[in-house]
Amino acid sequence: MALQWMILTYVVAIEAAVAILLTLPSPKLLRNRLTSLISLILQPALFIVPFAGFQLLDIYWKAEHRLMCTSDVCTAAERDRYEKTTYKAQRNVILCISACLLYWAIYRICKFQKDIQSMEEVEKRIKSK
Repeated sequence: MALQWMILTYVVAIEAAVAILLTLPSPKLLRNRLTSLISLILQPALFIVPFAGFQLLDIYWKAEHRLMCTSDVCTAAERDRYEKTTYKAQRNVILCISACLLYWAIYRICKFQKDIQSMEEVEKRIKSK
């Protein structure tokens, strides 16, 4: 069951690197090429949103059906295991939400860059007349 969390972790790391790469100052030509390349990758990478949503639903279902260990009947090992699964679930929720937010941020950054590029082209055409 840890494979999906490793995949999600790698995807979030890649998304963070791409977001940083897009926001770094760079020459106009390089920025335009990079934006167009990442825009092409964004559509197939949309799978991460439903994947993260499914993982959130899985976390919710497991939290609802998890055995509670709050009474004095529980042993120390059971209490530790319960707390560990709670912390893991919280970490995984943060991971899922950050995957969706980073995807959205990259999408908006690419859209803004394309809008700026089209406005610059319109400005060039107006100046050349």
